Amino acid sequence: MKKLTKKEEVIMNHFWEKGPLFVRELRELYPDPKPHFSTLSTQVRTLQSEGFIDHKDYGPTFQYYAKISREEYNERSLIGLIDKYFNNSYMKAVSALVKEEKISVEQLKELIDLVEKGK
Repeated sequence: MKKLTKKEEVIMNHFWEKGPLFVRELRELYPDPKPHFSTLSTQVRTLQSEGFIDHKDYGPTFQYYAKISREEYNERSLIGLIDKYFNNSYMKAVSALVKEEKISVEQLKELIDLVEKGK
């Protein structure tokens, strides 16, 4: 899955937080100076072509909505990151977190216990 740009991430966050929106409603969520309507519309259509959002027709206008959840995007991004930087090795990724002290061995043991209980 493609990684969102900063601007695309802002747009997606609005959809994830607010739900379905028309472009004019989306534009109103921005602080001043607001992006130009046509620029925002183009960005929304790009996100649609990339599979992030979809729309419902309401006459000549469209109401857009997120096609994937924030959680799904985050999970796919994590999988892509592990694939790209750790040669698709989850063991290497977790080892790097432990080595850099981002997660302790005790926390790792707790995680293993939670996973085993979930099975």
